Amino acid sequence: MVDLRSHGLSPRGSVYARLAPAEFLEHALARREGLLADSGALVAYTGAQTGRSPRDKYVVADPQFTDQIDWGSVNQRMEPASFEKLLAKVRDHLQTRDLFVFDGWACADPAHRLAVRVVAERAWHAMFGQCLLRRPSPSELNGFQPRLTILAAPGLLLDPKADGTRSEVCIALNLATGQVLIAGTHYAGEIKKSVFTYLNGLLPQHGVFPMHCSANLGRAGDTALLFGLSGTGKTTLSADPERRLIGDDEHGWSDDGIFNFEGGCYAKTIRLSPKGEPQIYAALRFGSILENVILDPRTRRPDFDDERLTENTRAAYPLDYIPGAELSGRGGHPRHVLFLTCDAFGVLPPLSKLTPAQALYHFLSGYTAKVAGTEAGVSEPQATFSTCFAAPFLPLPPVRYAQMLHEKLNKHKAQVWLVNTGWTAGPFGKGHRFPLVHTRRLVSAVLNNELEKTAFTPDPVFGVLVPNACPGVPAELLQPRSTWKDQSEYDRMAHQLAKLFRENFEKYAVKVSAEVKAAGPKVE
Repeated sequence: MVDLRSHGLSPRGSVYARLAPAEFLEHALARREGLLADSGALVAYTGAQTGRSPRDKYVVADPQFTDQIDWGSVNQRMEPASFEKLLAKVRDHLQTRDLFVFDGWACADPAHRLAVRVVAERAWHAMFGQCLLRRPSPSELNGFQPRLTILAAPGLLLDPKADGTRSEVCIALNLATGQVLIAGTHYAGEIKKSVFTYLNGLLPQHGVFPMHCSANLGRAGDTALLFGLSGTGKTTLSADPERRLIGDDEHGWSDDGIFNFEGGCYAKTIRLSPKGEPQIYAALRFGSILENVILDPRTRRPDFDDERLTENTRAAYPLDYIPGAELSGRGGHPRHVLFLTCDAFGVLPPLSKLTPAQALYHFLSGYTAKVAGTEAGVSEPQATFSTCFAAPFLPLPPVRYAQMLHEKLNKHKAQVWLVNTGWTAGPFGKGHRFPLVHTRRLVSAVLNNELEKTAFTPDPVFGVLVPNACPGVPAELLQPRSTWKDQSEYDRMAHQLAKLFRENFEKYAVKVSAEVKAAGPKVE
């Protein structure tokens, strides 16, 4: 059904291509790649790598793209000759194994649809691609020609001295040839994020703004976007029973509106409960995949509170497992855009309204906390600035994406909000995270336009506009300073964070307008 010779592969083992989910599952179980949970979900374990490996990510310095790439610690340079040497090694490794292939689409908008092929030595990795990518009909597979091919060889541990890599792990993206090599890591999220990184390099050339955000639709057809890094609540807050989910993580904004890049969701499951996140909990059934979730050895029931392997336990499931999801994967131009941040300092308001200049300032800043387990080596929340709320996945300079956001906001008159899903009443270790019930209420108030007649007060340090009241939310919670026992300590922490904002933004100061530069927090 699939000829792999065009990828330089003539495997001596069997090739299992374009299988039904049940067939991928059967192979995974027969090969002891995972276990079956009581719900019918496949449970796989990724070994040493339980999160992304950003320090092992490379972009090939092809002459066609060299001048466009934002080279540095995020986009590490790999010479074409080094990539070809690594490609040969990956091919040699895959040649001797049974291979599993999934062919699917990225991008719900047919005008921008991308054909993606996942070739993997693990059946569950091909099944993961089936969960996360958009699934073609049988007729659409006739003549399928991938523009992006991912070769996943987790069993190949590299030799840094011989292969020129930092470690045994490597994720290498060749934008010019449409190839991704993944070696030394079983963490399936690398497959998903490789597609996203490729699209972040490709789509701006076609006038499409790629975004690390979730999106949903209200009953009136109104679209909302929720930006944020992993752990800030994109998946949780966008899975709203009162709204139709377009997608939980990656979207494009074209002249025609919003479209999902994916056909599924990849949600964190730590402390998941049917009461707190009922839609996600119900989606974890036959055809879905759980990563690094501990099972009761007798009942095979998942223990979502068990973090002995990682805080970054995950679930992959098709979008149509969410009741009422918008299966077209498309929506109109948004009226509201929400930036989600997980503030480990505990000083940002749970909700604030941003001016256009503040929106660009906070977009370029991308302040949040890295949540435990999402990246290798992160065991507790760490304050960080991830530009555009997507720094690990941006091949191009951040200002280019910010300019696209500016154009979209201006043209479609969308209001931007900052939502803190992190700590209050103190920093991490002393305070506590904002109750999810209150965060949901605040987001709902925004999307239902309940705050249009509400008075707002500028925050004295950060300058953002804080609502004086919100139905269903205690007024004292809206002003974080009032939740701290020692308010002088709050002032000290607020000014410490403000200083970090200013220091981080210096690299953009000469690239933005004076109005945007002045939109940051005040530092004494």
